[in-house]
Amino acid sequence: MGKRLYAVIGLGRFGGSICKELSREGMEVLAIDNDEEKVNEFKEVASHAVIADSTDEIALKDLGFRNIDHVIVAIGDNVHASILTTLIVKELGISTITVKAQNDYHEKVLEKIGADEIVHPERDMGRRIAHSIISSNILDYLELSDEHSVVEVKAGDKMDGETIIDLDIRARFGCNVVAIKRGKEINVSPMAHDVIEKGDIIIVIGSDKDIHRFEKALVIED
Repeated sequence: MGKRLYAVIGLGRFGGSICKELSREGMEVLAIDNDEEKVNEFKEVASHAVIADSTDEIALKDLGFRNIDHVIVAIGDNVHASILTTLIVKELGISTITVKAQNDYHEKVLEKIGADEIVHPERDMGRRIAHSIISSNILDYLELSDEHSVVEVKAGDKMDGETIIDLDIRARFGCNVVAIKRGKEINVSPMAHDVIEKGDIIIVIGSDKDIHRFEKALVIED
């Protein structure tokens, strides 16, 4: 499977934070805004940063939008532009569309026109959303400080049937497994020989760079 391609439309605080986080995780990102100053700010961050009007279908086609796997519509306070952009992106056949909603009315319209995921940035942090976009196995992401976080992940094939000591998470990645949830049961401070099963929810704490390495190696399915 080739590398997934992302497009972030709207480089305000929310779109910008998603763009930075996806890029930091090594993803290929096309960053778009109609404001030249914002686009210039992301030239060094994203794989490509382009000035464009996302309500112009021809402009999006010219940018090769048909090849994009996941579009994040993060347009600021222009609800009309957000809805129109979502419609155009949907018609271009993009498989996954995440859209920032301004209010409940906006959310209802986005649901009707087929947005796959609708987020409220004042409730959902850009960094957390970026991680859930990268992998459905990353369930939650909570910042403890500028450099440390707690991540909640779902065990997939890479961890199935392995013990904590087999995976050697602390020695390999510098992260600590603080709990394992299986169904209704929660195992706090699991032992080294406890076996992880596919579908278990694992809560891990560590520095951001260590968590990134852990996610890449064991959580994100190829």
